[in-house]
Amino acid sequence: MSLIVVGSMAFDAIETPFGKSDKIVGGAATYIAWSASNFTRSINQVSVVGGDFPKEELKMLEARGVNMEGVQIKEKEKSFFWSGKYHMDMNTRDTLDTQLNVLANFNPVLPDSYQDCEFLMLGNLVPAVQMAVIDQLKKRPKLVVMDTMNFWMETAMDDLEKVLKKVDVLMINDSEARQLSAQYSLVKAANTIMKMGPKFLVIKKGEHGALLFHEDGVFYAPALPLEDVFDPTGAGDTFAGGFIGHIARTKDISFANMKTGIIVGSALASFCVEKFGTTRLKELKHRELEGRIQQFKELVNFDIELLLNDSNAE
Repeated sequence: MSLIVVGSMAFDAIETPFGKSDKIVGGAATYIAWSASNFTRSINQVSVVGGDFPKEELKMLEARGVNMEGVQIKEKEKSFFWSGKYHMDMNTRDTLDTQLNVLANFNPVLPDSYQDCEFLMLGNLVPAVQMAVIDQLKKRPKLVVMDTMNFWMETAMDDLEKVLKKVDVLMINDSEARQLSAQYSLVKAANTIMKMGPKFLVIKKGEHGALLFHEDGVFYAPALPLEDVFDPTGAGDTFAGGFIGHIARTKDISFANMKTGIIVGSALASFCVEKFGTTRLKELKHRELEGRIQQFKELVNFDIELLLNDSNAE
């Protein structure tokens, strides 16, 4: 059984207050695959690239156990390109240029070898493309996880609502949760969104951590304070990759195990932001990841003893 990852494989050009990159490899599916491959080596990629996408990048992912049979290569066209500039808070950014190129007419085609899919990770793409992947699967996966963004809420809400009915876990940030639900309180927002279809909701809050909602349960994972943050571009996708990679390895879709998945995803995202693009993910060693997860454990675990004044006792 395998994990299918759907999303863009693209180029980015990024400027932050702490540096600037030239055209580098990015894209949601790229980050997700690099991240998830730390835990599972049975990843089936679904994407589209132009003839300009480096073949060595595809080979490096294949060496990590990522199957490229579902990646369309359009030799005479160009890959998706995005350029952006981050503000000092690193949470807000300005889009400088977006070139859809091969993504403009992307029609995903699932190879027969992908039909044993047990877990499906739908990276941020046009909702109609996400639905097209779901519709091609002959058997429903054990778990369907989906990422989306405010742009689709503004331009493709009808299609987005249809996909939401098909997914188990939705991942969005706090501003997107408020926009989708028309609720300011994230608790109320979660309740509203879960009525749209998803059984679980992950609300990412950047440097302020992440929330996991399921029925009446809520789990909060803080973000690890970092000395250096150079590029937050792929952090959310890296987080998603760590989450689904852990779930695919353990094959446990319980709320309790998803809590661990949130910590694992957060740990991986904390590495991603330390350098531009996928550089840090390519360098990452298992011992480093284990150490970072231990740091998260120490961050949230504590013993407490309440010393109350006897006069207040009842």
